[in-house]
Amino acid sequence: MKRDFLTIWDLSAGEIRSIVDRALKLKRGENRSACPLIGKSVGLLFEKASTRTRVSFETGIYQLGAQALYMNASELQMGRGETVADTAKTLSRYLSAIVMRTYEHSRVEEFASHATAVVINGLSNRHHPCQVLADLLTIQEGKGRLGGIRLAYIGDGNNVANSLIEAASRLEIHFVMASPEGYEPDPDVLERARVNAKSEIIMLRDPREAAGRADVIYTDVWVSMGQEKEAEERRKRFGPYQLNEALLSCAKKDVMVLHCLPAHRGEEITDGVMDGPHSAVFDQAENRLHSQKALMEFLLA
Repeated sequence: MKRDFLTIWDLSAGEIRSIVDRALKLKRGENRSACPLIGKSVGLLFEKASTRTRVSFETGIYQLGAQALYMNASELQMGRGETVADTAKTLSRYLSAIVMRTYEHSRVEEFASHATAVVINGLSNRHHPCQVLADLLTIQEGKGRLGGIRLAYIGDGNNVANSLIEAASRLEIHFVMASPEGYEPDPDVLERARVNAKSEIIMLRDPREAAGRADVIYTDVWVSMGQEKEAEERRKRFGPYQLNEALLSCAKKDVMVLHCLPAHRGEEITDGVMDGPHSAVFDQAENRLHSQKALMEFLLA
């Protein structure tokens, strides 16, 4: 039976650790199999613009020996009224896997329910699990462990925050988040994580309190794609949540700074922090490639 990857919950704690360990080996050039996906084709079905997701998947698919086919949804018949179900069934006859990057998470779920090909969530409005696999790889690489890490997330309770919360629950990472009222993570995600967690999952308002004693501080844009009409209000509300040098001083001396990119420099993060000695932002971006290769090996090889 096929395994889809729509949220972090689709993997057990042991499977996540195995994928992270494999990604580390792939990055180091260790135990590299010769083209484990030779003869397979992987479709990239994108309804949202992308830099890191598209390039990292296309490169990784090539390095694993498979063929990547980029498909802009607006150029397919799905963009002219063909149903999601019919598209999923048809593409499954050609492709071994489909990476879908879309708006509504329900659209990924619907697509996966009709596809016989493996479906990977490349991003939806509710979850960004591929990003979080790269985040875990970056933390493991920099800190030497995942369990017991104190991760402070500062800002909007968006898809990245939701997936980080799920990962924290799975892996005994202590997760502390600070956001303004009304911008919390998905309540269903939060409830399920707290029920299953053996670590702290804490919501706060004060970013300085959240950053206190943090091993890792993470932030993301205040205005995501599709939220442009809210931009002015969001910038006002999130102003006190900027990841700057003053906030960084609240954390541990060896704190790691993460941002999933793209960054709006001068808004959610300052140049000094993003380009400073604590930043692992571009290692994190590179790790999309290695973690996704390990994921595709796990699902398809």
